[in-house]
Amino acid sequence: MQQLSDKADRLLLRALQDNARLTSGELAQMANLSQSPTWRRVKQLEDAGTIKGYHAALDRRALGYSVLAFVLIGIDHQNETSSQAFVQAVSEIPEVVQFHAISGQADFLVGLVARDLDHYSELLQRKLHRLPGVRQVQSHFSLQEFKGQMADLPVPLD
Repeated sequence: MQQLSDKADRLLLRALQDNARLTSGELAQMANLSQSPTWRRVKQLEDAGTIKGYHAALDRRALGYSVLAFVLIGIDHQNETSSQAFVQAVSEIPEVVQFHAISGQADFLVGLVARDLDHYSELLQRKLHRLPGVRQVQSHFSLQEFKGQMADLPVPLD
């Protein structure tokens, strides 16, 4: 991981995180730099992997996904083969927008979106319960988002 060289890098990252559509001229003005050094700094941050990409934040509700669920999943065995099969299968479900291996009683945390509770029930019965090695599934539904909104994550587009 690259160390940020100074306050200007942090300022540029903060500005781009808030609005990735800023021009290099606008960024330069915000950072009190000229345009060329600003562009070089941003390019260095991209090349180092500090800036991983640029995207449009989509509103899941506007796209018909009113349900946001966090699903704790325990699997039977935590060996490389079974874990890889599980990870591959979960990664292929379009409605999965977050996926983490976690510590604690469950092995994985899956964040997914669904059009409604009927759609979620279908995902649960036809996909999640049928994943390789699933031992336990526990669902939690988001009632309200305050910070770290799901707009930052991809939404499946049919």
